Amino acid sequence: MLSELLSTVFERRTRYWRTGRRDGRPLPELTAELRGAQGESSGLALARSILDRYEELDDDGRLEFFRHLSEEMTIEPDAVRQALAAYEEKETRISYRALMEATEPPRQELIRRLNQVPGATQALVRMRADLIRLGRNDDALQALDLDFRHLFSSWFNRGFLVLRPINWESPAHILEKIIAYEAVHAIDSWDDLRRRLQPSDRRCFAFFHPAMPDEPLIFVEVALTRGIARSVQKLLAEGSDRLAEEDADTAVFYSISNCQAGLAGISFGNSLIKQVAADLSVELPWLKTFVTLSPIPGLMKWVQSKDLSPEVGNAAEMSKLAAAYLLNAKKPGGMPLDPVARFHLGNGASVHQINPDADTSEKGQSQSAGVMVNYLYDLSKVVQNHELFATGHKVAASSEVRSLAAEAKKALT
Repeated sequence: MLSELLSTVFERRTRYWRTGRRDGRPLPELTAELRGAQGESSGLALARSILDRYEELDDDGRLEFFRHLSEEMTIEPDAVRQALAAYEEKETRISYRALMEATEPPRQELIRRLNQVPGATQALVRMRADLIRLGRNDDALQALDLDFRHLFSSWFNRGFLVLRPINWESPAHILEKIIAYEAVHAIDSWDDLRRRLQPSDRRCFAFFHPAMPDEPLIFVEVALTRGIARSVQKLLAEGSDRLAEEDADTAVFYSISNCQAGLAGISFGNSLIKQVAADLSVELPWLKTFVTLSPIPGLMKWVQSKDLSPEVGNAAEMSKLAAAYLLNAKKPGGMPLDPVARFHLGNGASVHQINPDADTSEKGQSQSAGVMVNYLYDLSKVVQNHELFATGHKVAASSEVRSLAAEAKKALT
């Protein structure tokens, strides 16, 4: 209730502060004045003007704005050295504060002041999406992005997020965004969306932030099944038999979609899955198993890098190769090569079951020859699995998957 109230307050204040007069001065002049502003009203007006002016810029103008922040509002090495020397000479509250101020670039405080304007959080998320897109190959702009990411990690921590169920009765503008943001298995129509939300054996949950009440940050789609699902097409098929929720024993997380490009690198999914699993276990205490039905997006690229012909990819062979890839293919440093595997294993899941011919879509065929995987969330073991993975990159897996990986050695040699 408190989160809903905060959302309403944010929305009302946003409408009020958007009625200010436009300030046509150059953006660097406005940012300099905002950094030094003492009055609350003048600071809010300046922040609103900067954000409005930014929205009017084309990509060249936005890139120029980012360069202004990265070049003219960065740390000063000499000031850092002097503050560090003073702190090393005598560790006091004053010397520590001086060191903190010297090592924080002025643009962080600018971003904080911009965020004082109601409605600014969403504008800053869009701004970071532009920065990520325009600054991919620029070290200075990537350093600027670290400042955005540092601040967003605090603003969007789990304590501020609101978990909401999404169903067929949810507002239309939210449902439209679920269709638009679905990133794993495209929603083709409103009828397709209805099949995912309305039946008693379907659930959908999303995280929201009070400052962005109409924008889902991430959502997960869940199917209640009897036994572990092995095919996404069967889960999503039109006219498929529906299960009464009391007859289900398994919750299958079959699609997880991040919604905001400007929040890339800010992790919500681990909290979302664990929260939904915990809530479902309370709502439906007879559920015994919590699993995903996940893609393996890097499998075929890895197979081809090993000079293995796709023609060897019959169901049995591809299952073995998929197991070997998920358990043994590593990035420098020892983390799994597959991004989805890194995500779920980092959350404390285990590689439970390999499913050939599980995704017959064009995307599924090109990424993994149709192979999908079930990651198991055993709520009694997720903490232990997470610790082993975090400290030693140990991959938890079923004996069946380990046997398949061992059998793949012949193909790989």
